Formats: sequence, structure tokens, C-alpha cells
Amino acid sequence: MKTKGSHEVVEKWLKAWSLSRKLPLPVRYQSGFKVEVGEEKQKMRYVFSEVNNDFLELSNQIDDSWIYLKVCASPDEVTKVVSEKWILQPPGYMMCCFGPMKNAVTDLCKGYRIESEEYNSTTVIKIITESGEQASIGRIVLVDDLAVYDRIVTEENHRKKGLATFLMRELEKIALSKDISNNFLVATEQGRTLYQSIGWELYSNYTSIVIPGI
Repeated sequence: MKTKGSHEVVEKWLKAWSLSRKLPLPVRYQSGFKVEVGEEKQKMRYVFSEVNNDFLELSNQIDDSWIYLKVCASPDEVTKVVSEKWILQPPGYMMCCFGPMKNAVTDLCKGYRIESEEYNSTTVIKIITESGEQASIGRIVLVDDLAVYDRIVTEENHRKKGLATFLMRELEKIALSKDISNNFLVATEQGRTLYQSIGWELYSNYTSIVIPGI
């Protein structure tokens, strides 16, 4: 695992994140990047590949609520250098996979079918029940030589059927069709276990802080 992320990887990952959500593309902010998110509880986000002077100065300058600072660093590394006005968010993990995923489910569980759609550089794959209920969904965004997997979700009542693993395999096929094998995503604590089971590795910690509104 790296103690900081590659500036180039973070830039491409954040561009993919923005494309997936149909948001403005990131712009450079000193040694990091800024995205105008425009949501009530996430006005914007700044993303850095490491804790550095630019990150620290920005954390001191911001007093407004719902502006997120995100960085490829451990929670301890962040909390020991920022003001107490910042609230640590649940941990994230930037993960990578540079070869074919392993132990991938090859057959879709009976009673389900897949649907897909495309927008920007994003492909969305959905797993749907026979009655039309969405059971699982995920996105892949291709940016140059990087494939970014985003918002992989399986509904609770459809878990433990191999749907998420099958979904990841279907998304991987899209990357492989373009000869891309550099795969990245940011996982939650829960998702990290799934991804590790199919061959993904921890690239770096991904820590988020915010000043919440009253």
C-alpha cells in the first residue's frame, strides 16, 4: 500500500468520478483538484494526493460548512494536523487491480437479467429481477488508460447471491474490450472485503473531512 496517491491517478480518478455523476470536471487547485458538486450537503470537494502545505493551508482557510477535503492519507495522518472544526468521515480505501479479477462468478443467478446504458464516458450495468426490481447496479468510466468503477451497490435483500461479483466481471469486460487493465475504485469498509476477495489490492487510504452544518 502507498502512503500517498499518485497525482496522475487521483486526477484521472476524480475526472471519472465527475463524469459518472454528470458534474463539472475537476479543475486544478494548487497541488490538488476542486470539483463544484452543488449539493446541499456537499457544495464542493477538494482532493489531494497527499497531506502537504496546500492541504493544510486550505483546511485553515475554510470555515464554511459542507465543503469536503479528501486526501490519500490515513485518518490518523489527517486528524493530527487539522483543526477540531473538521469532522472525520467514515474511512475510504482507494483500491487497484492490474490483472484479471479472480474467483469471478461466471453465471448470473437464475431469475435475474442485465441491462446497460451509456452516457459521457460512463457505462451503467444493472441487474434486474424478473419483476423489474433493480437488484444491483454499477458504473465504469474509462479515462485514458484508467478504468474507474463507481457506485457499486447491491440491494440488501439480493445480497449473498454473487450479484456484485458478476456485476464487477461484466464491468471489467468493458475495460478489457478497450485493452485497459488499470482498474481503480474507492471502497467503503464493507466493500473493501468484496473487492479483496476478487483480487483487488489497497492502493492508499482515502480520508474525508468536512465541517458539518448546524
